[in-house]
Amino acid sequence: MDTFAINLLNGLCWGMLLFLISVGLTTVFGVMGVLNFAHGSLFMLGAYVAMQIMEWIPNFWIGLIIGPVVVAGLGIFIEVFLLRPVYRRDVTFQLLLTFAVLLVLDDAVRLIWGPAYHIVDPPPLLSGTISFFDQSYPLYRLFLLCFGPVVGLSLWFFFQKTRWGKVIRAAALDREMAEGVGIQVPRLFTLVFALGTWLAALGGALSAPYQSIGPSLGEKIIIESFIVVVVGGLGSFPGAFIGAIALGLLESFGTMFAGRVQMALPYLLLIVVLLFRPRGIFGKEV
Repeated sequence: MDTFAINLLNGLCWGMLLFLISVGLTTVFGVMGVLNFAHGSLFMLGAYVAMQIMEWIPNFWIGLIIGPVVVAGLGIFIEVFLLRPVYRRDVTFQLLLTFAVLLVLDDAVRLIWGPAYHIVDPPPLLSGTISFFDQSYPLYRLFLLCFGPVVGLSLWFFFQKTRWGKVIRAAALDREMAEGVGIQVPRLFTLVFALGTWLAALGGALSAPYQSIGPSLGEKIIIESFIVVVVGGLGSFPGAFIGAIALGLLESFGTMFAGRVQMALPYLLLIVVLLFRPRGIFGKEV
């Protein structure tokens, strides 16, 4: 029972981190129709920038706030000067362009911070442990466990209940009609891409005390994020949440029951969902 509870918490915790990056990926796709291959590198960059700010200003919370904002600024640059000129072209241009951005960012990280791995300590407030079933569990992981649903509910409220959220949904449904009624769609798309980038970087900054930071950090997370988005349904917030939790639990309990086969479990989940529900759990008919 002790091991089961710890694996459950670990799976939920990893699922929350997957949700933070996946919800940014699905937001950008749902509104703009862009599959951003560079999303994992932006996640990695968020971890590095937050770590660097924490070294300059020894305060975890300042790094957590400023780091994602800096990376979101880079996201604005990418959308305005790189993505915007290819919106009207074939989707292949967007895929190749974002893949090129991924390669540039990965090399830039190696050039600036080197190939070594880095460790970031959690803030003093969250550096302790708490007892669960006679076992100690890191307090920071419980913080992550609570933080993910807060972000999810905040995004749901923004898109469903606020004027700006309704404007964004209107532009996503019919860009030409939105432009016809005076909505500045290009500016709106820039803000949405910046939001998706901020979410990816926020996930990276939060992951810094959870796992070591290295140049390959973005590669694994982007693969799993695409699995989450496809399993949950492209463009679906609830789908991203359910898919992230399912994948987090599958990986956590896979190490307990499946041994080496655990590495293949996310791909098996993807295959099963695509076979029986190709559009994803919460995906809509096209």
